[in-house]
Amino acid sequence: MAHNLLKGKRGIITGALDQNSIAWKVAEKAHEEGATFVLTNAPIAMRMGEINKLAEKTGSTIIPADATSIEDLTKLFTESQEVLGGKIDFVLHSIGMSVNIRKKISYPESNHDFFMKGLDVSAMSLHKMLSVAWKLDAINEWGSVVALSYMAAQRTFPFYTDMADIKAMLESIARSFGYHYGLRKKVRVNTVSQSPTKTTAGTGIKGFGDFFDYAEAVAPLGNASAEDCANYCITLFSDLTRMVTMQNLFHDGGYVNTGVSDIVMQKMGIENNTEA
Repeated sequence: MAHNLLKGKRGIITGALDQNSIAWKVAEKAHEEGATFVLTNAPIAMRMGEINKLAEKTGSTIIPADATSIEDLTKLFTESQEVLGGKIDFVLHSIGMSVNIRKKISYPESNHDFFMKGLDVSAMSLHKMLSVAWKLDAINEWGSVVALSYMAAQRTFPFYTDMADIKAMLESIARSFGYHYGLRKKVRVNTVSQSPTKTTAGTGIKGFGDFFDYAEAVAPLGNASAEDCANYCITLFSDLTRMVTMQNLFHDGGYVNTGVSDIVMQKMGIENNTEA
């Protein structure tokens, strides 16, 4: 059920690749809630995905942009304002890539050139986007920027390799830029630390299926779906969360605060003898 939470708001949504991606779900929900927005992704990613279908469904314009390029980002924010008819109210940063993970290189043996590429694409891109928006004064007062993260920024997950460090940097940029943008324009900047999610990118990580099942068994509410995450992002774009900024918000069914679950102990053959 739609509530017109984003009626009259204009946005930029990055990273929508296919129907499994969180960004795709966010776009669908934003459209349902009355927003107009521009869709963007790297040209190579757009050739691999189905973004044209999403644009048609939501009545959106597509503006290709390399998130590591200041020139491309300047074009993105400038043209988005022209297309949408005013300044931007919300931005979704849903950009993540690790060459080391793609090539199955372990963390101790990380290729540092690949590492730097991942940092630029997945973390520095947020700083570049915000810097461009800052210089262009492209985001309205009380606007909202949300970047998708993962709790490997706080805890060690061996299979997540260099992306753990990259997400930690992403979250730090959100806090640092959130302070400055909050003072200047009341713009809020947050990250959402999502459950393991069966996206195209997520399922490409070695051992993802087993870990997905493990997280499902630990979290008392189970894993949050991509659609659930989209709903959460919509609330952060809305005026209902105007005083929330510089936060890393866990959207994971309670996983982050659960030490061990009965289900996991049972699977390990450990009997729980404690009484309530």
